[in-house]
Amino acid sequence: MKSLVTGATGFIGSSIVRELLKDGAEVKVLVRENSDTRNIDGLDIERAYGDIRDKESVKAALKGCDTFFQAAALYANWASDKKLFYDINVEGTRAALTAALEEGVNKVVYTSSIAAVGYRTDGKPADEGIEFNFLREDSPYIWTKHLGELEAKKLYEKGLPLVIVNPAGVIGVRDIKPTPTGELIVKFLKGKMPGYIAAGMNFVDVEDVARGHILASQKGRAGERYILGCENVTIKDFFELVAQAGGMEPLTRKVSYPVAICTAYLCQVISFLTNKPPRVSMSTARNIGKYAYYDCSKAIKELGMPQTPVKTTVEKAVNWFRENGYIGSNPKK
Repeated sequence: MKSLVTGATGFIGSSIVRELLKDGAEVKVLVRENSDTRNIDGLDIERAYGDIRDKESVKAALKGCDTFFQAAALYANWASDKKLFYDINVEGTRAALTAALEEGVNKVVYTSSIAAVGYRTDGKPADEGIEFNFLREDSPYIWTKHLGELEAKKLYEKGLPLVIVNPAGVIGVRDIKPTPTGELIVKFLKGKMPGYIAAGMNFVDVEDVARGHILASQKGRAGERYILGCENVTIKDFFELVAQAGGMEPLTRKVSYPVAICTAYLCQVISFLTNKPPRVSMSTARNIGKYAYYDCSKAIKELGMPQTPVKTTVEKAVNWFRENGYIGSNPKK
């Protein structure tokens, strides 16, 4: 039994690799020549070089593999070239999964996103049946993950043995980038979070998400999607957990939604002029201003998805960021 993992140098992908190794599985990873490989250095894995946008390199890497974890994606709130989101999250998904179909892989797990599921406007937890309803202009990441999932479903209809997983707000160890979710923790710990918005989201431990991928490959029903999440938490309560773990005072200032939008707009203008990432993106302001809660019971019941308490996960994340210099003046990035 050998598995190929794309996105293996990233946050979720590297955790999938480590969980597979715990199970004694043979693991091959597809990495680009210029990838930052710190998350997988020293691991007993086979490396293949290529790019998910290059179908032939994926097909070559899939030789001898019976399971394929397509976890590669561009997860960011901003990029100087917005076309990259489409190239990687849509075209790359199509190319990689087409390669798996042509190679006849036994099982494919595609890492989508909770953003591709949508949310309930009444604030109640959404399940896998909710239709996508985020605004297209909110975020190129959100929109392209939705389109990427549509491409994945088309290939399932052509015979690809596909299971889709939709991770929620993933936090935890080895978030080297850090991801937009991890950046919330880093900014708070650096004292750069002016307040909180009346909103909420579902948070989950990256190691539980990785285990959820493996369980999906073993128990997931082809053609189904599974929300990989844990606890629904208000943004205020989330930052209180971060404050406790970091030994800091909690946020007390509530920022209104209109103020957040105006601030993000000004940051976007400055970003356009400087071609540098905005301090607050419009995507962050718009999407963090929702109660995007999710029902994770399907993954728990059908897959056995583990549920590490968010308090524990926040503590792990804070400790990892601190130990790796992300909070000090010389972060190891």
